[in-house]
Amino acid sequence: MLAIVLSVAGLGFFCWLLFTLAIYALPFLIGLTAGLAALDGGGGIVGALLIGFVVSGAILAFGQIAVANTRMPLIRIVIGLFYAVPASIAGYQVAFVLAGLSMSPGSWQIAFAVAGAVLSGFTAFSRMTLFTPSPGGQGTGGTHSPIGRRPYDPRA
Repeated sequence: MLAIVLSVAGLGFFCWLLFTLAIYALPFLIGLTAGLAALDGGGGIVGALLIGFVVSGAILAFGQIAVANTRMPLIRIVIGLFYAVPASIAGYQVAFVLAGLSMSPGSWQIAFAVAGAVLSGFTAFSRMTLFTPSPGGQGTGGTHSPIGRRPYDPRA
């Protein structure tokens, strides 16, 4: 009985981890590539790790800033898809393996993997557009008091 409970808890943890880390698939891939290029170029292990972390952080920050500062919805969608597609691929692979742990290979395993890919892609896309300002400029002009919707004045 304990094994069943721990298996369900472990699968739940891996699913939570997949959706939490979905937005980091593209920055991880680019950071890993930059780190391996630095290592191949003679940068050493410490230099490769440093370059990989810096490039990963820069790619994530660049994407969030680009989505937040772009006014055209089509550009926001394209930038969001750059982050959602690698997350979907990673989500497919993880869901395929997790489904394979509990069922025989077949069409249901692929169906669960596709569902995992779609959900992780939507998660990454929605987290990428989390920093998008509200349409029409609402919420960007100043701070409002939650009571009575009147402008907040700290001098009063």
